[in-house]
Formats: sequence, C-alpha cells, structure tokens
Amino acid sequence: MRGIKALLGLAALIGGASAIGQMNCTSFESGASTFPIVASGTASPIYVSSEDWLGVQRAATDFAEDIERVTGVKPALNNVTATNVSSAVPAGTQPIIVGTLGMSPLIDQIVNNTGLDVSSVENQWEAFMTRVVENPLPGVSSAYVMIGADKRGSIYAMYDHSEQFGVSPWYWWADVPTTQHAELYVSQAGCYHGSPTVKYRGIFLNDEQPALENWAMHYFSNGTGAYYTGSPFNSDFYRTLFELILRIKGNYLWPAMWASAFGVDDPLNQYYADMYGVVMGTSHEEPIMRSLPVEWDLFGTGPYDYVANKQNIYDFWIAGAKRGAPYENIYTMGMRGLGDLPLGDTIDTSLLEGIVSDQRQILTDYVNQNVTAIPQMWCLYKEVLGYYEDGMTVPEDVTLLWTDDSWGNNERYPLYNETGRSGGAGIYYHVSYENVGTPRNYKWITVSTTYNQMSLAVERNATRIWILNVGDLKGYEMPIEYFMGLGWDSTIWNQDNVYSFVTSWAAREFGLDDDDREAVASIIHNLTRYNSRVKPELVNSTTYSLTSYREAETMLTDWESLLNESTRIYDSLSAEKQPAYFELVHHPVMASSTVNWMWIYAGMNNLLASQARVGANDYFTKVQGLFQQNYDIEEMYHTILDGTIMDQTNSMYYYWQQPMQDTMPMVTWVQQRKANIAGVMRITPEESSGAWPGDNENDCAQGYSCPDPTVYLDPYLPFGSKYVDVGLGGSENFSFTVTSNASWITVSPSGGSISLSNLEQRVYVSVNDWSQVSGNQSALVNFTTTGLDVTDTSLQNTTNTLTVPVTFVANHTQPASNFTGFVEGDGVISIDAAHTSSNTSVAGITWTELPGYGRTLSGVTPMPRTADNNTNFTAGAGPSARYDFYNFNTIGQEGNITITAYLGVILNANGNDRPAAFALQVDDSEPQTEYYAPSATPGSQPPEWNDWVAQNTITTQTNFTAWPGAHSLTASHLLCSYSLWMVEPAVIVERIVIDTGGLLPSYLGPPESVRV
Repeated sequence: MRGIKALLGLAALIGGASAIGQMNCTSFESGASTFPIVASGTASPIYVSSEDWLGVQRAATDFAEDIERVTGVKPALNNVTATNVSSAVPAGTQPIIVGTLGMSPLIDQIVNNTGLDVSSVENQWEAFMTRVVENPLPGVSSAYVMIGADKRGSIYAMYDHSEQFGVSPWYWWADVPTTQHAELYVSQAGCYHGSPTVKYRGIFLNDEQPALENWAMHYFSNGTGAYYTGSPFNSDFYRTLFELILRIKGNYLWPAMWASAFGVDDPLNQYYADMYGVVMGTSHEEPIMRSLPVEWDLFGTGPYDYVANKQNIYDFWIAGAKRGAPYENIYTMGMRGLGDLPLGDTIDTSLLEGIVSDQRQILTDYVNQNVTAIPQMWCLYKEVLGYYEDGMTVPEDVTLLWTDDSWGNNERYPLYNETGRSGGAGIYYHVSYENVGTPRNYKWITVSTTYNQMSLAVERNATRIWILNVGDLKGYEMPIEYFMGLGWDSTIWNQDNVYSFVTSWAAREFGLDDDDREAVASIIHNLTRYNSRVKPELVNSTTYSLTSYREAETMLTDWESLLNESTRIYDSLSAEKQPAYFELVHHPVMASSTVNWMWIYAGMNNLLASQARVGANDYFTKVQGLFQQNYDIEEMYHTILDGTIMDQTNSMYYYWQQPMQDTMPMVTWVQQRKANIAGVMRITPEESSGAWPGDNENDCAQGYSCPDPTVYLDPYLPFGSKYVDVGLGGSENFSFTVTSNASWITVSPSGGSISLSNLEQRVYVSVNDWSQVSGNQSALVNFTTTGLDVTDTSLQNTTNTLTVPVTFVANHTQPASNFTGFVEGDGVISIDAAHTSSNTSVAGITWTELPGYGRTLSGVTPMPRTADNNTNFTAGAGPSARYDFYNFNTIGQEGNITITAYLGVILNANGNDRPAAFALQVDDSEPQTEYYAPSATPGSQPPEWNDWVAQNTITTQTNFTAWPGAHSLTASHLLCSYSLWMVEPAVIVERIVIDTGGLLPSYLGPPESVRV
C-alpha cells in the first residue's frame, strides 16, 4: 500500500498491507523494533481472561483464525482465570495478551505490575491501545498487550490488527481471499485509537425481499423459516452479520423487519447480539423493541390506536421492554402507524408527548429506574419531523435522530440552539429505499454522496447515532464501509482524499499493484458518477438526448470504456480473486452498463423508426440481446462460488413500485422487405429528429412540404464538426456520394454503400480553413444516390437520381485577441463550476472543489461550511468565484442571456428561515439571489422534489443583459441562503450554462465550452 500517489497524506495512517484509515503497527518483515506474531513457522500464543466479556473471548477466536488465514499457522488460544494469572503464561514465552480494563484480571495485573500508562484509553468509549510491554508477568520478558477500554474496545483492537494483517472484513460476505504471508510482526509502539467520532454506528436491513431473504432461506434455514413468521433470519444468519458489523467498526443494528421479528424468530438472536457486542435497536416505526407490523399482527389485540386501545398497546410495549431489558439496546420512542404510515391525518402533539411519557415509565419500571441512563432515540422521519417543528418536545436525554429524504439528502441538521441536548443528535441515512410513493423505489445498484452529507452532520454535532439503510446489504459493501469508517474517525477524511479510500479499498480487497488499484478506483468513481446521473431504476429511453450534444452516444461510449477497463482488471486476477471482484466491482459495472445500453438503444430504435430508417431494426435486435444479457448477468451472480443472490427486478418500472417481473423496453420494427415511398435514402442531420426526403413531423412546424435542412458551424463547436446520418429507407440497397460547392468544407467520408449489412453511415462535416470564411457564409452539401424511383406511377421500375441538399452555414466568430476564458460555441457557453477564473475568500471561506461530486466533473461549495459561526452573507458581500466568458449572440439578438446553474440536491437543512441560496452577477450588474429550495410543510417535500431526486440535480434560470463581447460572471454565496456570491453554506454548484440563443434540450446540459 505504500507509495500510492492518491493517498494524499494518509500513508501514516494506513497500516500493514491492507488496512484503510488506520494507524500502522504491522509488517511482514522483522525489524529492530518489531514483535513476532508469526516467525519461522511459530505463532505467539494468545492469552485472554475467562472473566473478560464473552464477546472479547469469542473475538479472540476470530483473531487466532485470522492469523492462520494469513500465515497458515494458528496460534494457541488460552483462557486464564483470576486464580492462575501469575502462573498462566509459561516462562520464556512471548505471548499476545488481550483484555479489557476492569474486566480482565490478566490486563489489570499487567497494569499494576508495570505501571503501564493507560490514561489515554481509560474510561474512553470503545478506545484501545496496544504495545509491547517488558516484564508484564513473572518469567515473561515481553508481551504484545492489547487493551480495550471496554468490551468493543478490546474487540476492535483485534479486528483492527486482523485487517492490517490482510483479512478483509468482507472475507465471508463478499468472498474476499486473504493474501498469504509467511511471517507477521507488530511494532513495539503498537497502535492506538481513541473514542470514535460517532458513538453508535449501525446499519438497517430493510426491504430485504427478495434478494437477501431468498438467500438466507436457502443457506440458513433449510427452506423452513421461523415458526411464527417463516423468516430465515435466525441466529446463525445474524452471527455472521454481527461479526461483519464489528469488523467494519460498527456497533449497532436495526434488524430485518418487514416479514421478520428479531426477538421472536429465534430466541438466541438477542442473546448473541449482546454477547458479540452489537447494540440492538428497532426502526423509526417500532417502539420499545417490538417488530412492527409483524409482532402486532401476531400478538396484538385490537386496533393499533393509542386513543382507542391504550392499555393493550401499553402492555404490548411492556413485553418488549421486559424482553430487551437484559441486553444493550437503544429504544425507539414515539409512535407511527403500522406499515411505515402516519398515525392519522391530524395528530395532537400532546397525545404523542403523552405516549413518550408512558414509554419512559415502562422503561423505568422494567429496564432501569434511572431512565436517563437508558439510550433512547426519537426518529424525526417523515411526518414526525412535522410534529417536532410544530412544537412537540421529548426529554433532553432522548437522542433526536434527524433523517435524509430517503434519497441521500439530509432534511435537517441540528440548529445551533439544538446542539446542547444531553441526548445529542444523529442521522438516519439511506443508500437503498423501498419508497411508498413517487418518484420510485431503488434498491438494485446505488450510489452515495456520503462524505458531503455526513461530514456536515459531524460539523453540526449530529454524532450520537448514525444508522444506514442498506436494503438487502449486498451491492452496498463499499458505501457501507465508508459510512462506518467516517463515523469511526471523521478527522482523517476530507473532500480531497475520499478517492484514496477507494484506492486503499481496492488494494486491500484484490491485492492490486499501484496502477491497477488506481484503475479500480477510477472504475468505481465513474460507475458512481454515471449512476448518480440517473439511478438505473429511473433511466428510460428518452433520459439522455438522442439528438443534442451527442449525449446518448457519449453515454454509450462511456459505459463501454468503463466495462472494458473493468473486464481487463477481472481477466488479470487469479481465479481465487475473481469472485470477490465480480461481486464488488464487475457486476455493478456489467449490470449498470447493460441496463443503460438497453434503454438508450430502445430510444434510438424508436427515433429511427419515426424517421422511417431501417437502422431501427439493428437497435431492436440489440435491445432484445441486452434484455437477455441482463438476466444472464443475474445468473452469473447466482453461480459465483455457488453464492449469493441478486434477484432484484430492474427493468420497466410502471410506477414507484418495483416491477413484479422484468419486461423489455418498448421497441418496434421497420419493414425492410418493402421500398420506402420517399426513396431509398434517408438523411438525418445532427440535432434533428426529422428525416429527408419526404414528410416528417419534425422536419418543420408544418410537418409536410418542409424545406431542406440547414446546419450551423462555428470555430468553437465542442466536437469541432457536425454530422449527417445516411440510412437505408427500405428494401433497396444503394451507394451515395457527398459533394460540396465550397472548398472550405470537408466531408468525411465522401460516400459509401448502404445495405442490410451496412444500414447506416455517419458523415462528418467541418470547416477546414476558417480563414476562407468571412462572417456568415453558406455552403451546399449534396447527398446523392441512384436508385429505384418508387414515385414512378408507371410501374416501369425505372431508376432515378435522388439528391438531398443540406445547407451548412459557417459563422466565423472570434473573441478579442487578449481575452482569456470560455467562448460561445453553437449558441451556448457551458462551464464546469470548478474551472473558475478567480476565487475570492471572505471570512476564511472559499469556494472549494468537491472532486468527483455530482453528475459531470465535480462541484464547488463554500468551505469551511460552518466557518464564521455559520454566518451568511448578503449577495455581493460573501466569498465569490468569477468566470470569464465571451459571447457573440444574445437571445433573439436583443441583448439578453439566460444562465442555468446545475446544483447538487440539498434541502433547507438549516431550517426554513435559512433557505438554500446563492447569487449570480454579470459584470457590474446587480447580483441576483436564487432561493432555489422552496419551503415545505415539515415532514413533506416541495412539489419540485420528485424531479430533483430523479434527476439528481436542481436547476435555476437567471436572466441578465449581456451584449456580445467579453464578460465576467460572479457567483457568490450568502450564508442564509445559498449563492455563487455565497449566500448560505453547503450550496453545491456543478455546472453553469449560459444560453445566448442556441441552447438545446438535454439531460446533462451542453459539454464544457472551449476555453482560450
């Protein structure tokens, strides 16, 4: 791992060969200050006290097995009792001694014997320290001592070392093999980690059907399931999950709940959670450790209505408190309706406050008489946030769990008057969502803007609880681990080194060299970026423009390049490593590219069919093949190591709910055995949905008897040329030639042959010498063929020359010789927001790039986001970014331009009195502030939200006057709104598009303009 250029200062923290974001204290070679774990085929024995936590003793077994996984040598594991501590370790042994302060007599005696300073971890939540200790026990010259401040501290110490040795936390769940080493050493100074950034870090198994549930049914329950529920999620399943959670530095779980009941399905579930060291909770709709709606349907009496059925519900909650009392839990407070629904249309918040009061009385009576010592959480999800904003209160010791909008955009952070609660605050976040309502659920392939959203949570002190909805878990391995790692230690991650997490992850999981781990990081980066443009569940045949800016073609090429690179890596790996790479990287690339290709080709089929082009049939065939390939990829996933299940449907959503069966996109067939009534040749210029000769509703507004097409050229086209497609119209093959009446026009190729074996030919047209063009000049480009004259009514089967003329208008535009900046091309100026001309800081705040963020290149946001006491600015007073541009045209040539800003999706997370905003200013005009996130009733979203999350962007349009010439655009931010003069913090700007009269409809906007 050393020498990776993308680590950006993390090298000192990334240990051994494989660990991510950890202090380095392991190596595979002996040194002057190392301690042997395995050397010369012999492993140092491990000692743990039998009085220590059972979870620590169990993890020590994993630790010994991990050492064996790496070296092939298994250390002896010895339990020591309080009565034989002094004599337990044979003289002359160099042991590894593991234990918890205050729980392990072995550790306590070493501290007493040696005066070892443990003040850095003592009484610190989940902290640990390790080091070589001289003469720790009688007759023992030295030992490697691993000390946890508490149960999980000791467990994390061992798993931390296991990862550094080379054992992936996903060795079981994702079939990641362990790289072998003959010897293992640790440094004498050892490793240390203090209390984590976030106290409780967990995952939520949600919407676990069909994939996870079917797999668990097959592998853990022999197809029978639990007695009451039929659920396969028994203690055998959960023990594998508990281990994973602890290995990735988590400590908290909301269990599967839609057709399961954690406390009912297997009586050992709760016991093993506590024994392993995992804190249990229940979701936002499941108070007092009862699984809903399942347990109410099984054991409840009467309606789930606290007004009409209070006593039965109260008793129901008592049973949950009694069942959970012996174990470490966080209790969900409050009440929602069954099935993730509100209690009702109108709810008196005093009723809900009374419910919380009753629940706390239950906890006092059956769990702990000091109710403030019991971890409790009130999740402000959906309508519950409305109750809070309407004035409902809960006791100070109850954690307020703020939530995202289920699409990765946090709805609220604690305001500055809310950060002092003794119960603190947390975040419930999603990488998967089974939505009940628009726009659509998603739980197949996902992406995440985790760093941006959750680092803001850290800055706003929402660090008591983080819980991540992971759906059925598979497919989200890396986002899960990054979420946990950020919660474990947020101090080592920033917007500039997120990429290095992926690089390090690729090195750990696949043992790649520097170049290939960089390649894998690039693959994952691009996969995330492409899928962030539109989730696979939402892509359709018209998502990407089929006519503007070569958008659809670019996406096809991007996905092809991505798949080729991923395939190269896959083919280069050993057979042992290929399954893990397939599960974690290659499958998402294969599946995502297949679905995107299928939909884009379906769109092309529909477009070409509307243009009477036989080429539509080629796309018909491609769509059919890709639809079958989609299932083949699913089957490949199923057969990996006789392995895991990917049963999720993903094709042809008709509304928000997942389809019950995959369905191929709608495609059509053009008759290719019959002559085309308009002639053998079809001509379609770039940016047109029409076709010539003949009539097409898109040839002109009238739809018939339309003029021949006209195409425009200028020196600053983003692709340098325009094209014309020549296609087969029916049953007759033909050859064609392309000629021009202007020497300054180049056509390539200048002719070709069209047939059923070569349905289409693209001809590129460009200006070869702009010095020959003065102002606006026109050239005629003729597309000519000789073929059957189907318009001959005499039926003599005569031939006729068919010529379709296309007019090319060349506009020789040129900025001033001393201008530096972006230049208008094709009637538009497009600028990626990171490409500023200048950047001005105010109060220590600067517009800063978020590399890789968003749909295109990146985003910019004011950083630090909570600087200057989270202040805001009036437009024109705050930090600003300037963009210089040169335009030759205006809309209607009346002096007006329209600026569209493409923004990252954020909500009014500072409260509705601090709406998101930024400001734009052209030259010395008055700055215009855009408050772009409308307020909504707390617990709901504004009407525009559906489009925001579906398209993963918010756009604003601002009008200015800017006559042709050189200009500067200033973006600012105020801190009480969000602007490019900065107005509010956390605004993210991705791209700026200036329409001077030629902007075409597209999904991503025009590609970036030429910069001179």
